Amino acid sequence: MQVNLLRPTLAGASAAVILFALAACGGGGSGGGSTGSQAPSTGTTTPGPTQSDFEAGVFRDAREYEALCLAPRAGTSDLQGTTEDENNWLRAWSHDLYLWYAEIIDEDPAAFETLEYFDLMQTFETTETGAPKDNFHFTQDTAAFQQLVNSGIQAEYGLDWEWIRNSPPREAVIAYVQAGTPADSVGLQRGDRILEIDGESLIDGNDADTLNAGLFPDNGSTHEFVVARADGSNQRTVTLTAVELALDPVPISRIIDTPQGPVGYLFLISYIDPAEQALFSTLSNFATAGITELVVDVRYNRGGLLSIANELSYMIAGPTATEGRTFGELIFNDKYPDFDPVTNAPLGPDGFLSTAQGFSVSPGTPLPSVNVPRVHFLVGPSTASANEFAINGLRGIDFEVVLIGERTTGKPYGFYPTDNCGTTYFSIQFQTVNEKGFGDFSEGFVPKENPVASADVQGCLVADDYENALGDENEARLATALGLIAGQDCASAVPSGAARTVAARVLKSAVNAADEATTALRGQQDLGTLLSGQR
Repeated sequence: MQVNLLRPTLAGASAAVILFALAACGGGGSGGGSTGSQAPSTGTTTPGPTQSDFEAGVFRDAREYEALCLAPRAGTSDLQGTTEDENNWLRAWSHDLYLWYAEIIDEDPAAFETLEYFDLMQTFETTETGAPKDNFHFTQDTAAFQQLVNSGIQAEYGLDWEWIRNSPPREAVIAYVQAGTPADSVGLQRGDRILEIDGESLIDGNDADTLNAGLFPDNGSTHEFVVARADGSNQRTVTLTAVELALDPVPISRIIDTPQGPVGYLFLISYIDPAEQALFSTLSNFATAGITELVVDVRYNRGGLLSIANELSYMIAGPTATEGRTFGELIFNDKYPDFDPVTNAPLGPDGFLSTAQGFSVSPGTPLPSVNVPRVHFLVGPSTASANEFAINGLRGIDFEVVLIGERTTGKPYGFYPTDNCGTTYFSIQFQTVNEKGFGDFSEGFVPKENPVASADVQGCLVADDYENALGDENEARLATALGLIAGQDCASAVPSGAARTVAARVLKSAVNAADEATTALRGQQDLGTLLSGQR
């Protein structure tokens, strides 16, 4: 028997197009899109009535069941309803908007608890490689989701970790630590491995409640961690108390002087609302400094608002390269060939955004641009969604994109997060393509020195370097970018040891996330369901 640990990760705002991935990633963190808080019960776990008027293949309008709730929320438009009402809403809503609605097996809404029923409202078909076709189907408590995306506030320790392996023997490594946080105060640092949580082994322990409570803490909860460096040295026990912290979307930015000119580097965690201001300020400073090259580190960025990814792409490429060009185009299911079923806007190509959209910068404010000849993205298995759309959008107008790192997640899909009865549902509703009509990167973009396949991108395969700080010129991926900028090839630019075989981590990285997403973790109560031994 084994426990697999998986956490849905969020970034975005419910009123806008959201693009982010469900991936095997760390919670309790200050970035990478992780929520850092466990999702409380939605109150929809009581079975519905035993009798039903369910008729397979016959669907009513979802609005007939909207806000009919088993546990109505005070001060909202919720009305008293039943589990079956909530499930009927899910059934009608999914059949209407889900990208692959025809592949949903129509089940009786009276026969399941609500979260169980939502898990059925998806395709279970697989891709050519055997990966689940839909690996991004999950829920989040609405109040927690809104707090995160609107302000970046979440209950956390001030760190984020990456799973090297999320099934026994598990390995989780701290990816970065936010300054001035509980994690920083006890001396945790990038590269520390988590060995135990509250006395339970993270490597092979089966106490789901204990592990999950520590990984995804409630605000104010205290947990004990045993950590060590990768070689087993400096093993120590630290006590962390989760507090509500504001996510800094761009915690690291700097200008690096090189013989080729000043190089701008920024570490971007997520495309949530505050990221608009953070990117505006950072790129303005880079433009003023006259940078000649740009490195954007999104290795732990699981996505967010499509509009902010679009803005970033404009700020990178500049007005000359983007004027009159298409950033991307949304494609919904075959019921909606001509208009967006959520916004009712006509469908068609979307250009590059040259002004702020008002998430955290006054709407209509002209965006800066650095007008660099190319962009180097530092990427990895957690690089997903909005990041991949930016990569794809820039490639669609033949702007030079260089990838350094490992295969990205692979998520050419998006959704409009939708609340009903206090739970926000994330269900794939559209795919996007770039100006060339390309959007087939469901298994990720792959850095290749000699690209062959359509999702191969010029660049170098480089393992993550947890021994050096992010933004340090000696850190393997940044060092490789600087080497390429200096005119080197991958063989000479990649630091010794960093080009080790990474296939075990990145081969089928999207498949890895997909397999695990079939038992997606939704907070402490659901980790126990993973004890069945699936993966």
